[in-house]
Amino acid sequence: MPDPVSDSRWTLMIHGGAGMMTRDRLTPEQDAGTRAGLAAALDAGSAVLDGGGSALDAVAAAVRVLEDDPHFNAGRGAALSFDGVAELDAAIMDGRDRRAGAVAGITATRHPVDLAQAVMADGRHVLLSGAGADAFSVDAELEQAGQDWFALPERRRQLDELKSHGGGAFDVDMKYGTVGAVACDVHGHVAAATSTGGVTGKRWGRVGDSPLIGAGTYADDRACAVSATGAGEFFIRAGVAHEICARVRLSGATVQEAADAVLADVRSLGGTGGVIVAAPNGDLAWSFITAGMNRARTTSDGARSIAIYADE
Repeated sequence: MPDPVSDSRWTLMIHGGAGMMTRDRLTPEQDAGTRAGLAAALDAGSAVLDGGGSALDAVAAAVRVLEDDPHFNAGRGAALSFDGVAELDAAIMDGRDRRAGAVAGITATRHPVDLAQAVMADGRHVLLSGAGADAFSVDAELEQAGQDWFALPERRRQLDELKSHGGGAFDVDMKYGTVGAVACDVHGHVAAATSTGGVTGKRWGRVGDSPLIGAGTYADDRACAVSATGAGEFFIRAGVAHEICARVRLSGATVQEAADAVLADVRSLGGTGGVIVAAPNGDLAWSFITAGMNRARTTSDGARSIAIYADE
């Protein structure tokens, strides 16, 4: 397994959701705000990695920034359930030993990724949900926030729009604003984190792929780290994150080849979305089968890119 520091190379990639992101649908203000949010998340994760910190702490730092940014569907500004409540999901995984933590349907933790990491650190469980997870958050002394922090007017407008059409569809804007990050640190270890508010108008305690280890989030030093965004039900059925890692580990596929192949399978099932992937050798990949994906990457050698649309 990688461990000794052979050089100071590190890599970081983040996403802020995939979907109908096209130039004619986003206002200049939305475009600029999204890019600024992605840049701030890159800065936060990069600061950890540049200081010799772990990939695990870097992905948490990057996601934490995006959870506070209302341009994305995670934390503040999350999509609302049919009952008008922000029900938040998150997961984090360490490629060193495949420890993982996840939460689903939480309503009161300012940074869901911190609660997922607290579940992982506690070590007794992997996935906590609902009221129990909210109680665990209080016991862990994490920062709490009320629904007035999470539920913004624009998200209420989107929910009202959906309900005006009979409530038979999710996510009226078809923008899966889930956020996530993957990284490889100077020790060659990888990690992944994902956070989301799910889809507008979700009901009956619906949980998507983001907090499910192996579906929306996975990390394994033997292969790669993956964070996904998209139509969660299809990503669950395809086991997207683990499937990408398995292809890299067992068939020798590159991270780009594996990501493209698994998303082709998702498309064949009728799903849409995207993934970001980081490998222990420093390779990075993103792949998406939507009009756009909010995405950014940077490396220790100074390379940096931020993009939204498919032609960037």
